[in-house]
Amino acid sequence: MEPITPVQVNYASRKPRILLAASGSVAAIKFSNLCQCFSEWAEVKAIATKASLPFIDAGSFPRNVDLYTDDDEWSVWKKVGDGVLHIELRRWADIMVIAPLSANTLGKIAGGLCDNLLTCIVRAWDYKKPFFVAPAMNSFMWYNPFTERHLMTIDELGISLIPPVSKRLPSGDYVNGAMEEPSFIFSTVRLFVKSRSQSGGSGTI
Repeated sequence: MEPITPVQVNYASRKPRILLAASGSVAAIKFSNLCQCFSEWAEVKAIATKASLPFIDAGSFPRNVDLYTDDDEWSVWKKVGDGVLHIELRRWADIMVIAPLSANTLGKIAGGLCDNLLTCIVRAWDYKKPFFVAPAMNSFMWYNPFTERHLMTIDELGISLIPPVSKRLPSGDYVNGAMEEPSFIFSTVRLFVKSRSQSGGSGTI
């Protein structure tokens, strides 16, 4: 495999373009907050899978962030030559972040499946661009052998993992598999961009 050459982006002329995505997990209740964190620093577009929608409060979603769903994939396409949404979003974005990343969507990405808007973008993604995932699943799923295999596969693609954290349940038990807090995910991505910009001059990401 040829070495990956970072993409050059001049942030002196514009803000970073961040594509945020939520897949089907209860942790998607924090997706609006995540979008709010990023929208104060970057241009943001958001994607929500069908399974994530019941957990997302549309009323609290930032007004300056466009939210796309599977229903939007072909709604604007009328004839040959028209733009295709998953390709247009892939071209637009400098960085992609999936938070939460469910066990199901992790498996799809690792297997190369593309059966919804989100996974079509991932399949078409330019892996010279940064790509972060923040998994969210219960402990039994997180420690399943398939999860380890899938994480190894996406690591080979160059996808950066923001590991889940331990959380205390009402029963008093601690479980591992909870998504990191939106503020931490935001800080991780912003520090990454800052460090790459400093090392690469004009804004190498």
